[in-house]
Amino acid sequence: MNFIFISPGFPNNYYRFCQSLKKDGVNVLGIGDMPYDQLNPELIKSLTEYYRVNDLGNYEEMRRAVAFFIFKYGKIDWLESNNEYWLEQDARLRTDFNITTGWKEADIAKVKYKSQMKKYYEIAGVKTARWHLVDNEEDCLDFIKEVSYPVIVKPDCGVGASHTYRLKNKADLDEFFKTKDKKISYIMEEYVDGTITTFDGVTDNLCEPLYYASYSETDSLMDVVNENKDTWYFVKKDIEPELIEAGKRTLLAFGCYNRYFHLEFFKANSDKPGRWKKGEIIALEVNMRPAGGYTPDMESYSGDVDLYQIWADMITKKLTHAFLPKERNFCVYAAKRAEYSYAHSDADIKKKYAANMKMSGEIPFALQNDLGKDFYMALFPTFDEVLAFESYVLEKVKKEEKPKPVEEAKPEVEKPASNKAEANPKKQ
Repeated sequence: MNFIFISPGFPNNYYRFCQSLKKDGVNVLGIGDMPYDQLNPELIKSLTEYYRVNDLGNYEEMRRAVAFFIFKYGKIDWLESNNEYWLEQDARLRTDFNITTGWKEADIAKVKYKSQMKKYYEIAGVKTARWHLVDNEEDCLDFIKEVSYPVIVKPDCGVGASHTYRLKNKADLDEFFKTKDKKISYIMEEYVDGTITTFDGVTDNLCEPLYYASYSETDSLMDVVNENKDTWYFVKKDIEPELIEAGKRTLLAFGCYNRYFHLEFFKANSDKPGRWKKGEIIALEVNMRPAGGYTPDMESYSGDVDLYQIWADMITKKLTHAFLPKERNFCVYAAKRAEYSYAHSDADIKKKYAANMKMSGEIPFALQNDLGKDFYMALFPTFDEVLAFESYVLEKVKKEEKPKPVEEAKPEVEKPASNKAEANPKKQ
């Protein structure tokens, strides 16, 4: 089997996909923009050959790279990046070279454009926030009259929290229209008071999850980026049945065959009359690739499995039936930001949590705005321990208070007590 993996060196944990494919006997061919001698040594061991391009976004370079591999190795069975940024290009390459596994160009709009996703959620029977494609301010005001402030505005086709805003009033709306990027098509959505929760995993050829896991965000990525908040979140020990059902229906509606998936939902924090009840699952968006950062590692540690290998075993058809772990634990991620000072050092954290620590390190600079700079990942059986870990890792250095000026001591003058109450003021 010939498998072309796009950008195998970034993110830096993606070498494990190639490693798992190699373990299953796959001929792994890499295309990337990193110099060969800068690749992870484990990645180099996993690749049969590596083709370096100057620019992964230059389609002509990419086309030539794929053509070279076909000329040298024959038919390509799979082409994948597992990266949101390259989904459209992956689909174009599959279409142009008639690679029959994975999505083609015609399939991509439904998983890239948030407005396109809505009809598939409707098919799945999962509620969504009401929405409006941003055109002019007057029409947006009509939409806001229907749903009320606040509203969320974000790119209809976009990755992460870039160019995402919460508009609380007319002044915010005016400012948005004055400063918005005119090259971007925006979608405006009804605000959902909810906690972001996910349904992640790998599907088989019937859209059924071979394995699934879930994490919860404590702050939305929008707030983390826009307000410079610390990043911390956790993989859950128990997954709500209603989330599992909503996730499975969503996978089927979108036709998510043989893929790694990352579905985002809200779990409503309060009732919204006529719309949803507290605790109900509300659709946010689909991402047909692994969750960001080291989340695949977290979800693997949580269930004591190897999601990279599960994905490779799906590709090679070594895994054909779903399975669940006997027991899960919480896996928590907490990351310090470069601009803050923290109370506890790297050595302090590793010493205190030596028995629980699974991973730690520095996030690549390009991802630090979303994922923080120095991260720590640990495993715990109880949620109280998760909270204690987060509190310890992210405790800030307290600002020193200026000492109060010392007042010159004044001689005390003893006054005679006129009555018992005055003599003992605590009894007043």
